[in-house]
Amino acid sequence: MNTKKRKKIRKIVREKFGRLKEKRYKSYIRHKLVDVLICVMVGVLCGLDKTEEIALYCKKKTKRLKKMFKIESVASESTINRVLNMVNGSAVTEIIIEIMRDCATEMGEIIAVDGKAIRSTAEKGKKSNALQIITAYLTQSGVVLGQEMIGEKTNEIPVFQAMLGYMDIKGKIITADSLHCQTKTCKEIIEHNGNYVIGLKKNQKTFYEEIELFINDPINAEEIEIYEGKIEKNGGRIEKRVCYKIKDVSWLSMYDEWTGLKSVFAVKRTTITKEKTTEETNYYITSLNEEPQKLLVIVREHWKIESMHWMLDVVFSEDECRILSKNGQKTLNIFRKFALLLHKQYMLNNDIKSSVKSHMFRCLLDDDLLLAIL
Repeated sequence: MNTKKRKKIRKIVREKFGRLKEKRYKSYIRHKLVDVLICVMVGVLCGLDKTEEIALYCKKKTKRLKKMFKIESVASESTINRVLNMVNGSAVTEIIIEIMRDCATEMGEIIAVDGKAIRSTAEKGKKSNALQIITAYLTQSGVVLGQEMIGEKTNEIPVFQAMLGYMDIKGKIITADSLHCQTKTCKEIIEHNGNYVIGLKKNQKTFYEEIELFINDPINAEEIEIYEGKIEKNGGRIEKRVCYKIKDVSWLSMYDEWTGLKSVFAVKRTTITKEKTTEETNYYITSLNEEPQKLLVIVREHWKIESMHWMLDVVFSEDECRILSKNGQKTLNIFRKFALLLHKQYMLNNDIKSSVKSHMFRCLLDDDLLLAIL
C-alpha cells in the first residue's frame, strides 16, 4: 500500500470521526475519542464481535495502527466499553452513513425498510422490550440510507414515518412488510416523490379479503396479468414464483384512501423438497404501474435487507452482544453494516469467491488487505 493512499484513508477517517463532540473531562482523557473509534472500526472490519477481542487485536497491532492511522495509543477493553456507552450513537451513525455514500459507486433505486431486534438487550422473560433498530437499506449498493432506534413506548410505524422526513427518497422505490401498510405511510412516500411496494396482510382486513377473493376467483382470470418466474434450484430445494397483477384497481372499495395506489398484485411461491411441497401467497400494494416481471424483481430485492440482518447475527453474533447501553449497541450496529458493505464491495470488484466471514478473517491476518478494503 503506497504512502499517498494510506494518508488519504487516514485523513478521511480521522476527519469524519474528529467532528464528534468529546463528552469526557479533558483531565481524564488518556485515549482520544477518534483513536478509540478507529480501533473499533478496524476490529469490526476484521470480523471481531467482542470488545475484549478488539482490544487484544489492537494491542497486538499497536505499531501498525500508529503507522496506518496515526493513533497515539490503544485503549483497553474497559475504556472501549466506556467510550461506546458514552458516545452519541446517532452522531456516529450519521458519519458512517456519510462515509457509506462516499464509498458507493452506484446507489440503486430500491430502498428496503425493515426492523431488527437485538435479543441480548431484552430483560429476562420480556422479549418484547429488546432494543430494535429500523433500517432503510439501498439494496443494490448495500448503503444504509437511514436508521433509528425504536423506543419502548412506540413501534416501527411512526419511527419510519419520521425517517421519511429527512431521507432523500426522490425517484426511489420503498419496499416494506405489511406492518407499514398504512395510509399515512403511503401518503408520506408519495409526498416525498418516492414510490412504494408494501406487503398486505390481515392488519388491513377488509382490503386484504377483497383482493384475495378477486385474485382467487376464476371468473376474474381475464382481469389478471400473470408472470411465471424462473424455476430456481438451491441446496436440493426447488422454488417457483408466480406473480399475479390485477389490471385495474379503481373498483376497490378503499381505492381513494390509498394515496398513489396504481396496482395490486400477489406472489405465489411454491417450494419443493424431498419431504414435502409447500405453497405461500403474499399480497402487495404499489404506486407503480409496472409489468408483473418487474414487480417480482422488486419483491425479491427486499430479501436483501433480511439477508443483511441475518449476516449481522451469523458474522458478528449480534444477538449475543452484551454491551449495555443503547449508544453502544447502535454504534456497533452501524460499524457492522459498514464492514459488510466494504467487504462485499471489495469482493465484488475483485471477483473474490469467498464467504464474508472468511474474507474478514483474511483481513485479520493481512494489514495490506485491511487498507485495500478501506
